[in-house]
Amino acid sequence: MHSVKEKVSNAASAAKAHVESYKANVQEKAEKATARTHEEKEIAHQTRKAKEAEANMNLHDEKAQHAAEKMHGKHHLLGHAVGQHHQQPPLGTVNPVTGTAAPTYPLGGHLHGHKHH
Repeated sequence: MHSVKEKVSNAASAAKAHVESYKANVQEKAEKATARTHEEKEIAHQTRKAKEAEANMNLHDEKAQHAAEKMHGKHHLLGHAVGQHHQQPPLGTVNPVTGTAAPTYPLGGHLHGHKHH
């Protein structure tokens, strides 16, 4: 289901990028038609290229967001399937809110699933 949603979202983003490129092309033609000097025509051309590059950048950003949403959805489902509602910080890390370190040893004196020798 997430792959279909990602593909549809990517197609919509690509269509949006094509529309932006088309608009930039039309605007360039209009500016070139009214331009009086070669420099004004070159400015219109460079402006179009910049707008197309921005549209392409936005397309790639949106594709990355779609992939992240797909990945987040999978992790979210896996977390609930196992019954995880919150995540413990890794041992030995510092809590950014309190500034305290999590202990590097097991609090119960032994690891779960290990027998005493």
